Amino acid sequence: GVAERFILGEANRTAFEHFRSWSTWPVKATILTGPRRSGRSLLARHFVERIKGSLFDNAEQHDEEAIFHAWNAAQDSGLAVVLVADDVPPTWAIKLPDLRTRLAITPVTSIAQPDDELFASIVQLLFADRGLYLPPEAMAYVTSRVERSYFTAERVVEAVDRFAIAERARLTLPIIRRALAQAGLTAEGQAA
Repeated sequence: GVAERFILGEANRTAFEHFRSWSTWPVKATILTGPRRSGRSLLARHFVERIKGSLFDNAEQHDEEAIFHAWNAAQDSGLAVVLVADDVPPTWAIKLPDLRTRLAITPVTSIAQPDDELFASIVQLLFADRGLYLPPEAMAYVTSRVERSYFTAERVVEAVDRFAIAERARLTLPIIRRALAQAGLTAEGQAA
């Protein structure tokens, strides 16, 4: 299910706890922000399924009237609405004044970029999805050499998998090193 795919770490613990204590929210709505690929939609979806609430993923792209009505309906029904967005207002420019005033009192919770531990867990999970295992020394190399972001985790796994298939090679440290350099994901790859 959804919960197994969401790896809890320091970067997302605040958001996770925010959803666990939803009964204390000042209004039955929340805005969840964080980097793309961070599991924010997964967390939001899991929450709204559990409480029978509603979800606006990529809320900035939704109709403001629809969000406004959903926000009001959530206050009446007590079934929370979650807005997943890249940013909070005013960066997320809202034209509808009534929606602006409502979102001004809506709690915001965020997911941060992953720390080493969470990053390693995500990379391990993504390799496991492809039936691949990364030896500990190779994992240590990856986490110490690449930018720790959710997007990079996916690029690392993709690059290593593609390189290993092309070379018909096992995932050893030298292969990982060459794959990441070739993909421009480590300093060695950028020195050209």
